Amino acid sequence: MRIGLLTEDGYPYVSGGAGLWCDRLVRGLDRHEFDVYAFSRSEAQEDAGWVPLPPQVGRVRTAPLWTAEDDGVVYGRRARRRFTEHYGELAAVLCTAADPAAPGTVRAAAPGAHREPAGTARPASEADRFATALNGLAELARDEGGLVAALRSETAVRALERACRAPRALSTAREARVPDLLAVAAHLEQALRPLSLDWYEEDGLGAVDLCHATAGGAAALPGLLAHHFFGIPLLVTEYGVRLRTHYLTRPDSSPAVRSLLAAFHGRLAAETYRRAAFITPGNAHARRWQERCGADRAKLRTVHPGMDAAPFGEVGESPESADPHTLVWVGRVEPAKDLVSLLHAFAEIRKEEPRTRLRIVGGPSGAEGADYLGHCKALAAQLFPDEAEGPHSVGDNPVSFEEIGGPDLPTAADAYAAGAVVVLSSVVEGFPAGLVEAMLCGRATVSTDVGAVVEAIGGTGLVVPPRNPRALAEACVSLLRDPARRERLGAAARARALELFTVEQNVAAFHSLYLETVARTPVRRLLLNDDGDPLPFATPAEAHVPGHWTDRAPRAVPAWATDAPVRATTPAPATEAAR
Repeated sequence: MRIGLLTEDGYPYVSGGAGLWCDRLVRGLDRHEFDVYAFSRSEAQEDAGWVPLPPQVGRVRTAPLWTAEDDGVVYGRRARRRFTEHYGELAAVLCTAADPAAPGTVRAAAPGAHREPAGTARPASEADRFATALNGLAELARDEGGLVAALRSETAVRALERACRAPRALSTAREARVPDLLAVAAHLEQALRPLSLDWYEEDGLGAVDLCHATAGGAAALPGLLAHHFFGIPLLVTEYGVRLRTHYLTRPDSSPAVRSLLAAFHGRLAAETYRRAAFITPGNAHARRWQERCGADRAKLRTVHPGMDAAPFGEVGESPESADPHTLVWVGRVEPAKDLVSLLHAFAEIRKEEPRTRLRIVGGPSGAEGADYLGHCKALAAQLFPDEAEGPHSVGDNPVSFEEIGGPDLPTAADAYAAGAVVVLSSVVEGFPAGLVEAMLCGRATVSTDVGAVVEAIGGTGLVVPPRNPRALAEACVSLLRDPARRERLGAAARARALELFTVEQNVAAFHSLYLETVARTPVRRLLLNDDGDPLPFATPAEAHVPGHWTDRAPRAVPAWATDAPVRATTPAPATEAAR
């Protein structure tokens, strides 16, 4: 099978969020071929280079999302009219209807009535309007050689303005001023850059058997277009829901900008979920978001992230090596981790167990993280003034700030091995990978109830409310005073992690989904006449009519349609980039 792996800000680049699990997936599925289509997020990421690629990666094609040169394409009259029509329709959809993921858009169904998937309260024609406009822009880009100049043109801004001033436009859209329109047009130009790529050809994405998008948003757009142009099935994996991330950004923008961009990203997510053969959230927390944003429950398959258990095996098999008086926190230092509450909780712990020490292991995340780390060091010195030598000293302080890679903690496993209890104090968390590493090390854990924490630990650790130092302190003290309970919880945690969160289970799950997706998808075969030329009108046009009515239920196949076109499996051309 030939897989088109669609990535953003990750694989095959050395730096990036999803790079590690993609590399493990590709190496674990060595019986398949992979073509990687990757978006980069910065020049520094591109300069850092790629990870070593295994032989099953046939080729890599990359494109930057952080910049786009003017394509120099000059549209004629007909092309300008097409662009105005499709872009205007896209803008009209954004301006005239509520965000599909916003509260209050789900209709209550009568008892016994057919229940629509979450997020489908808007009329079916509206979803089709968005898809038609998006596909129309993609077809225009392919016909004319690019879309960048058109998206940056005054025509685009004026089309957006007309949509905002239309009688049916929402009040927030009608309030948009010129700076707001320019901001929205610039964001749409960046978000729609994948439409201008030359990936959508028979020897590109048209040659794969399956597209696997490793994130929503921009990474899924090439998969949507491959499905539109060639009928290639799409699998979408989201370990962090991109739409949720968008809602948490741009807090300083005007209401008009936030409304229009939320509408765009909400419709893009809904269209991605509608066209995907399967959607694989990494946890139940992400799954609930996807359902609320329009995903059909029948398409959802939860696939937990896979962790490499080998580096933690030695520590996990020898839990007695832990210091019984030490708490350990491991992660990136940033405000969302709420180390301030942890330090206040530790002050309470010291009153009950004076010998206890706290080791905070991890480096800062960006400039904000560096400032936060300095604040936490100052707070530690303030909370324990008699045990520190200076305002930022940690020499005699029961709280130490360290980083993995030093002489005392050369690896992550050594960090978890340093304490008997591992603490997570976050107020925002997706899937807690650090918590799973602690479980693989056989450590008892105390965590805040955020994100997918409860799903990850099950009943193998203690969970307290976030931003509650007293509850956090009480849970830690109870484990520090009960070695037998710590041992039982640690053993159960390790068993759970080995069962649910290993690379092997992750790879096996995706292998099964690949086979199921392709087995359900009609292949595409060119029907030829006696001379070897393509047979015109061999496939009835109505077999490809778009719309919600084509997705409701399986239809009987008439006798004249038994020769369904199948997709050729000719090998791809030579690689575009050297491995």
